Amino acid sequence: MKLLIQGNNIVVTDAIQNYVHEKLEKAVKHFQNITTKVDVHLSVSKNPRIENSHKAEVTVYANGTVIRAQVSTADLYASIDLVADKIARQLRKYKERNLAKKTHSHEKTVDSLEDRPVVEDLLSNREPQLPDEVVRMKYFAMPAMSITEARHQLELVDHDFYVFRNQDTQEINVIYQRNHGGYGVILPRNGNGHTHTNGTASQAEYSSTQA
Repeated sequence: MKLLIQGNNIVVTDAIQNYVHEKLEKAVKHFQNITTKVDVHLSVSKNPRIENSHKAEVTVYANGTVIRAQVSTADLYASIDLVADKIARQLRKYKERNLAKKTHSHEKTVDSLEDRPVVEDLLSNREPQLPDEVVRMKYFAMPAMSITEARHQLELVDHDFYVFRNQDTQEINVIYQRNHGGYGVILPRNGNGHTHTNGTASQAEYSSTQA
């Protein structure tokens, strides 16, 4: 297993490096057969108004799947402890799901989406805030997948949304967690025959009970 540790606004000392190695090796101990690389990013915010200023981010590459977790606390070592526990749970969930998929591989399943009206207020009470300039760019492979597979990926990357290529339309879609429960899917307005008059994208709601 390849482990890479990076720091932002922090010097990664030998003590910190050894602690990360110890915690992450323990977290992936039972999953080393599927884990190829682990990236760890430690950062400290210089803003005194931010109480939980020590953040630990871990990205695990397992059989082509990206599993990610992040934790912010007031103490760096506490953040490392918690993110290691979190990534272990994510890996366990991923392995159990893959095992169940192999067990039922002979069964044909059909995923369906129920068309519902577009939610007018996607931001709820949150104020939209955009940075003045692009500060970070990421490039990653985007294999085609079903909406169900995209939902599983969303649960693994520890984000509010996940961008993916829909295997049925070959278009870029976004699945996200709704504030009031469940999941939403955003699709291009003119993609695959979807047309809507109010808004630039069509949106479908996806129940979290579907698997």
